[in-house]
Amino acid sequence: MDVILLERIVKLGNLGDVVTVKPGYARNYLLPQRKALRATEANMAYYEREKAALEAANETKRSEAGEVSTALDGQFFVLVRQAGESGQLYGSVTARDIAVEATAKGFAVDRQQVVIDRPIKELGLHDIDVRLHPEVTVTVTANVALSEQEAEAQAARGLRVGEEPPEGSAAPAVPVEPATVEPAGADGDGEAVDDDGDSGAGEVEAGEAEDEAKTEA
Repeated sequence: MDVILLERIVKLGNLGDVVTVKPGYARNYLLPQRKALRATEANMAYYEREKAALEAANETKRSEAGEVSTALDGQFFVLVRQAGESGQLYGSVTARDIAVEATAKGFAVDRQQVVIDRPIKELGLHDIDVRLHPEVTVTVTANVALSEQEAEAQAARGLRVGEEPPEGSAAPAVPVEPATVEPAGADGDGEAVDDDGDSGAGEVEAGEAEDEAKTEA
């Protein structure tokens, strides 16, 4: 089916281009969304009459999207989910979930603007494109975690799902306190010990007892 594009469509064409698409794609998406018109003689004439207005409207939308992109680009959106020990989610994070979270933070994002090939099913940081306008795309990060605290830790590490840690990076070393070494020849109380394990104080006491015995005799 031949259609006239009313806006730029990625990998398809620009505003005003006449392109051939599959009938289902046209009927289910392009025509209902007012992104294209059937390429009939009447519609071709309509486009030529409205071309200036359509281009002006497109430029206004592009400018507005550009303003939003300045604030939205690079944003992190935390999505707390349950997961198993392997990090696989019990469920998934969809384009709608990301759009809802972005809207909750003050950004008017529709789920159809969230470019995601398949639902997210793993904990971690996931970079996601948001197409605010056919000519304006930004990247946000879906921070999928078990809790807000886990999300903070993941954001601090900054490692995206599928990325390898930088070479040479390692966990910080844990400081080890030096062991206390007893001086050689000392018992637990710090007294000097002879080779037989007796302290010098024991020998003095034995000598005094022997002197007393001689005196009594």
